[in-house]
Amino acid sequence: MRGLSPGRQMCCTALNRVVESVFNMLLMYRLRGRVPAAQRFWAAIALLLALSLSLLCSSAGARTALDLDASHQPVPLLDWGDWWLDTAGKATAAQVEVDTAIRWQPTSQTAIYRFTAGQALWIRFTVPPAPDSERWYLEIPYPSLNRASLFTRDSAGAWIAQNAGDTIAVSAWPVPHRHPLMPVVVSAEVPRTFLLRLENPNGFGAPLSFVSESHVGRSEQRLSLILGIYFGLAGLAVSIAALSAVSLRDTAYALYAPTVALMALTQACLTGIAGLHLWPSWPRWNDMSSVVLPMLTLVPMLPFISAVVSMPERSMRFHRLLQGMAVLGIGAALTAALVDISVRVPLMVTYIVSSMLLGAVAIIWAWRRGDRYAGWIGLGALPVLLTTAFPMARAASLIPQSFLTTHGMQIGIAFELPVLLVVLMMRSQQRREHNRRIQGLDRLDPATGLINEQVFADRLQGMIARSLRLGHQGAVLLVDIMNIEQIQKDFDRRSAEELPLRVAGRLLSTAREIDSVARLSELRFGILVEGPLTPEEAVAAGPRVVARCLMPFKGKSPDWVAQLRVAQALVPLDGQDAAALIARLEAVLASAPKDNRSAVLQLGE
Repeated sequence: MRGLSPGRQMCCTALNRVVESVFNMLLMYRLRGRVPAAQRFWAAIALLLALSLSLLCSSAGARTALDLDASHQPVPLLDWGDWWLDTAGKATAAQVEVDTAIRWQPTSQTAIYRFTAGQALWIRFTVPPAPDSERWYLEIPYPSLNRASLFTRDSAGAWIAQNAGDTIAVSAWPVPHRHPLMPVVVSAEVPRTFLLRLENPNGFGAPLSFVSESHVGRSEQRLSLILGIYFGLAGLAVSIAALSAVSLRDTAYALYAPTVALMALTQACLTGIAGLHLWPSWPRWNDMSSVVLPMLTLVPMLPFISAVVSMPERSMRFHRLLQGMAVLGIGAALTAALVDISVRVPLMVTYIVSSMLLGAVAIIWAWRRGDRYAGWIGLGALPVLLTTAFPMARAASLIPQSFLTTHGMQIGIAFELPVLLVVLMMRSQQRREHNRRIQGLDRLDPATGLINEQVFADRLQGMIARSLRLGHQGAVLLVDIMNIEQIQKDFDRRSAEELPLRVAGRLLSTAREIDSVARLSELRFGILVEGPLTPEEAVAAGPRVVARCLMPFKGKSPDWVAQLRVAQALVPLDGQDAAALIARLEAVLASAPKDNRSAVLQLGE
């Protein structure tokens, strides 16, 4: 039989005192021959209070009975078990069973049992008679638990142990699984008592429950969907980043690939996948990997943040601070592998929290200074920052183990990966465009992006050769803006500077994809109209350009238009040397009087 819990003992003691006081008071007044009305009233109140205390007493001492019902799983232990903390960590199952001095306390699904290395938590529970048609297991959903030993009696009455945990090779567990899963032999006739011994340097806080073999299979199938989506996204991100790093020679991609790979390995450790599939026979590494890998993840992550927000160009001091913090992560990981087990978790929590805060400050700092991608990086990293709080709080024994502590970061990273990949692609596109512009400065006009005079002459020579070879004709046009002084006089200098840029856009809109538009000087443009052209089409090319540029610009005054003068020639009819042909067209424009009303001048006329 179980003893009364402390809460029930207090309730029963108070109830006895109240009933005794009421009885003595009524007896005293009965001996006097009468009971005053006021005393009868207070006696009724006291009896009601006693009744309330009796109800409280019964609820305080009630335990939730364990019922291994296969239709309602998992079956939680709740307060059916009792726990005791062995501060010396040396008690055996036989000693725990017979020691009457142990003060057992009811278990709780949400309790956090705080103890350190060298101490042990004992949990005692009895499984009532249950149908033995199903195989039942005690599920301990704590993948990074150091050691769990489940004791049960054999046929001779001796205690035998089943062991699992990080300090034991997963391949040697009773049931190799992501987390300890201990077989529980039930009897249909008699109850069975079990003792569970837990060791962990940062305490224990996980809901204990009982599951059947069929339930384990179904739950693993559901969980494999979540894990498959996450690891699939991570693998895709690593592949894209690695290929982009090689093809684009981009440092950000080169740092992003190991960051995501280490993130995935860290999540594999936290979920128990790594211990089950990657290193099932390496218990020492399995024990320390859940501490070492999270710190190593930040080693490439901090330089990645620095590269994406262009920190070296913005602040070399901040860039070196991020690099120094990353190097410190290597030292912290090596230290965690060598120091006592009780120091690992505080070291990990301190480094990870400080590094992530530094990374967040770097992103905000760059965003405040106008970095176009820092805001998106921060938005993508926000779910990870929020979900990281759950495993960190669990490691610090602030909250119990739950779905969010085990799988929360996977959900956050699943949101982060697509956002960061899109940001990296946008950044790469901008860098390529920037590099193309730099490389094309000797071939392009920086203000308009049009080809310059040298490229125009080369293309004209090529067009002449094609026209001779194919037997058709094209056209070449030189276009001058004639009213720039009048625009500056009527409006302002800024309007005069803007007009050539608008004219460049209009000329591009009149040209076909096979044609070429060039800026030859500040107020002169050139157009190559590829053949074959009919004589009528060739003659109409110049007037069409003039008419297009005389159209008003949206949002501008009707008087703010470009008055053009065009000199045009037929290719190859008017010449077969590009330089000579351009010189002749320039001479036509130079010799035309300013008051000439003809906007289009044909070479040879």
